Amino acid sequence: MEIADARSGNDGFARVLSSFGPGIVTAACCVGGSHLVASTQAGAKYGWQLAILILLVNLFKYPFFRAAVQYTAGTGESLVQGYARMGREYLYAFTVLCLIAAFVNSAALLIFSANLLVYFVPAGISIAWLSAAVIAICLAILFMGHYKALDTISKAIMVTLSIATVLAMIIAFGETGGSSVVVPQSELPSAWELSALGFLVITMGWMPTTIDISAITSLWLKQQMSENPDVTGKSALLDFNVGYIATALLAIVFLSLGSMLLYGTGVELAKGGVGFTNQLISLYTNTIGDWSKTLIAVIAFFCIFGSMLTVLDGYGRVLAETQSLILRGQPASNERWLGFWILVIAAVALAIVVVWTSSLLAMLNFAMTVGFVAAPFVALLNYVLIKRTALPDDLQSGKGLNLLAICGLLYLAGFVALFIWWKWLM
Repeated sequence: MEIADARSGNDGFARVLSSFGPGIVTAACCVGGSHLVASTQAGAKYGWQLAILILLVNLFKYPFFRAAVQYTAGTGESLVQGYARMGREYLYAFTVLCLIAAFVNSAALLIFSANLLVYFVPAGISIAWLSAAVIAICLAILFMGHYKALDTISKAIMVTLSIATVLAMIIAFGETGGSSVVVPQSELPSAWELSALGFLVITMGWMPTTIDISAITSLWLKQQMSENPDVTGKSALLDFNVGYIATALLAIVFLSLGSMLLYGTGVELAKGGVGFTNQLISLYTNTIGDWSKTLIAVIAFFCIFGSMLTVLDGYGRVLAETQSLILRGQPASNERWLGFWILVIAAVALAIVVVWTSSLLAMLNFAMTVGFVAAPFVALLNYVLIKRTALPDDLQSGKGLNLLAICGLLYLAGFVALFIWWKWLM
């Protein structure tokens, strides 16, 4: 009897593990630009001052990302189908937003990937050609391996990056005692002045990522549910929560690296792509040792490459779904249009990179700003959709989650209003 119970318990645990997927894939998407760039920059510029803001924005965005799991696990439909049920005008607005986000975000991640790839190729190869190589590899993986390849690669990247980053943080703390400040305290910048608002918006734009990614999570979950009968509402929420909490903690880890190794040293962050990626990798190699330079470059590349993969596949799914709903009134029923939109996004992203090869940080900053300004709109869509939908008891939002969602809406809308006033009206 005990052996049978143990075997049953092991089988149950195995089923839970097999149901992990969309939450971890979403986490791999998050850890790209927002963590490697925004969190590290936040620590380098302002030390630990923005730690509470980063945790708050992760907390306040939580209900709107969770909505993807609640709605899809509870109805079997994607969030995009839910938007269409709310009204075609919402679907049209969301489609336009996703078109912009797909092209800009893909281009930003592509140029970042290409700059990291410089470490592994002979000198003299242009960023444009390296970008073309990255796109070709992404397309080969997505068209040959489909969602299963994306799922496997994302899990491997998350585990490897997490171990390397936490190790670097521990070593950095041992060497610096938690502080790298060498300039007078009076010369250190404050994150709580109006002049820092633009940077705050950039930091929150992709922290943990843009809220429109929730629609992508929804479509990945829908795909997984069609392939794996072991996925339940409970297991889907567990998968999502594990991935989401991991991204929030890793954001603080990346911030700590910037804070302990660059803050108060007088070192300016490079604005060019190659210069910035060199500094980024040096954060690790200066603490772990020069022997780790190639290893860290590989990990950093695959981190951004993983985000590139997820964005290509995810936005391709969203745009295929919106196209089918607009033209046919039905969700996408085959992968033909998914392949088409992946190719379109890849081609436009590559064209953008060819034109603006040297604008890595400017492009990332623009993508993050667009994501933040659009956040209240997508957050409101998700909140209203969950409130209007009859869901199973274990997937409904309780009073605490509803209150958090309202606070999140006020938080996001308030910051966007402040940003608009500062940028165009002040």
